[in-house]
Amino acid sequence: MIYVDGTLIQDESCSSSLSSSSQGSSLLLDVMSHPVIISASGSFKNLEERNVSFGERDLESSTKDRYVYVFQSEFAVVNPALVDFVGTDEATTCVGLVIRNRKSGMTSIAHMDSPKIVDLGLSQMLSLVLEDEDADLDVHMVGGYEDVDIKNADGGDYAKPEGYSYPLCCKLVDTFQKRRENFHIQTLFILGHNTKLDAQGNTCPIFNGCLVNTSTGSIFPASFDRTSRCPDEIVRRIRVSSSCEDPSWKGKLLDTYDTKTDRFIIPPCPWTMRLIEYVWEVNQLSDEEILTNCSTSPSAEGPDFVDNSRRVWEYLLKYPEWSKTFPRRQPRVFERTADGHWTKC
Repeated sequence: MIYVDGTLIQDESCSSSLSSSSQGSSLLLDVMSHPVIISASGSFKNLEERNVSFGERDLESSTKDRYVYVFQSEFAVVNPALVDFVGTDEATTCVGLVIRNRKSGMTSIAHMDSPKIVDLGLSQMLSLVLEDEDADLDVHMVGGYEDVDIKNADGGDYAKPEGYSYPLCCKLVDTFQKRRENFHIQTLFILGHNTKLDAQGNTCPIFNGCLVNTSTGSIFPASFDRTSRCPDEIVRRIRVSSSCEDPSWKGKLLDTYDTKTDRFIIPPCPWTMRLIEYVWEVNQLSDEEILTNCSTSPSAEGPDFVDNSRRVWEYLLKYPEWSKTFPRRQPRVFERTADGHWTKC
């Protein structure tokens, strides 16, 4: 069930003859056009983006803030007693989704990249957030810019959208409405709310990421650099690709953070020679060709997209046998240090 400003949102299209996808479109547009959501989007847009860098954050402060960062296709549930901030970025057509229990402060964050992982992914996210069925859950969505024009068709039906952002956002809102939990939508900085034109006239996102204060529930636009996208950046990026070939992860978000122990535990993720062969081929491409062939939004990617891709591919080409990365098939475990950083066990 969806609430906005404490009021239950009724989906009037559910009893009509509209298709399921049309119902989702109708609901999404209704919620996005709600005055409270429009006002919240305007306020979020005016916030200054926070740039998170572990190399600089402690130079002028004795406070050792504790962060958890999630990559594409990952999720994490954090306890505010152990973690101060959670965040994600690099979202263009993806959506950074935050669900926070108002009472306990338990906060779940995910980087959703496909409608196919929404159903199981939401169940994973809620596994440690719900204390009871009537818990009030605050919801924030950031990302998923308007990569295509969205127009209503004549006769009250909704045109089937192309692109990536719109179907994902539709699926998320529609699934919230169909579940029995109480979802209070606080931020929907997606689609038109999160879209601007670049110097060449291409649409691109205003913000690519978000950061949440787990104690207060406050959310801010944010970007992270290589030092704060951690721990184990390269292996976790590889895991996103290798999981696509693993049927056991079909329809699921990747789980790398252990809530109870405040550790990152990256399970073994075998990669195949087919992936290595593919990587060798794409690594021969020019930077422009990599953007065109490897991104859902070539004109909207960050300046480090190609560099990040090549670093991943070079690692795979250097270590084609996954067992070198996971000796004896054991997970890679990282513990938090006294200064809030991570060290491999």
